[in-house]
Amino acid sequence: MTIKILRVFFIGLLLLQFPLFQVVRCQSEIEADVEGSELGIVREDVQDFVGGNFKPAPGVETICLFPKNSAKVVPAGEKTELLVGMENVGESPLNIIAIEASVHLPFDHRMLVQNLTAQVFDNASVPPSTQATFPYIFAVSKFLQPGTFDLVGTVVYEINQSPYQSTFYNGTIEVVEAGGFVSVESVFLVTLGISLLVLLGLWIHGQFKRISQKTKAAPKVEVGTGTTDASMDEWLQGTAYNQSSSKSKKKK
Repeated sequence: MTIKILRVFFIGLLLLQFPLFQVVRCQSEIEADVEGSELGIVREDVQDFVGGNFKPAPGVETICLFPKNSAKVVPAGEKTELLVGMENVGESPLNIIAIEASVHLPFDHRMLVQNLTAQVFDNASVPPSTQATFPYIFAVSKFLQPGTFDLVGTVVYEINQSPYQSTFYNGTIEVVEAGGFVSVESVFLVTLGISLLVLLGLWIHGQFKRISQKTKAAPKVEVGTGTTDASMDEWLQGTAYNQSSSKSKKKK
């Protein structure tokens, strides 16, 4: 009985872990996409800037805001919007080239989970001593397991035809399963807890049953009053022991 339950339990674990294997497979096929912005025509040389590694320009400040989403909850497979604010305190105008982001494991940024879609701009500039806000819409993979991940967002821009890059967000986001309140991880934990309780109950029941069987199989020892054999009395007649016993009986 216990072996059958364990077999069913492990089969259930394999079924629950199947979506996780799909995540690994899909992540290996994900590449950074580039979409044209509604703010202008995409330049032909934009691919030279997207995915690059440039230093930030002095005099440029950035800020990030998740509108109506202070908890930074990101439903898997659905679009999420954030706003990127830029302030140019320098002397030259800057041209926004693209906004890009990536998802990493929270305990190790070297482990890339997904490159998100890059939003490309053209004819989007920030004059000196001016602030501007740019929208960025992204969507994590619908196969991504719910949990906490790190989001790294950067904005690429030009000043005097020199490329620069500033990080506008480097923090955690909470990925949740879209369209439901119960995640695969929650179902797995509940199933695991119930299975452990069932196994514990079966073990306790087996221990009680074993103890009761040992108690029933134990031999019974009867303690009763002793009897005196008549032949023994005849053999003791005339001895000192018999005479002392007779005297003690007469005294009683």
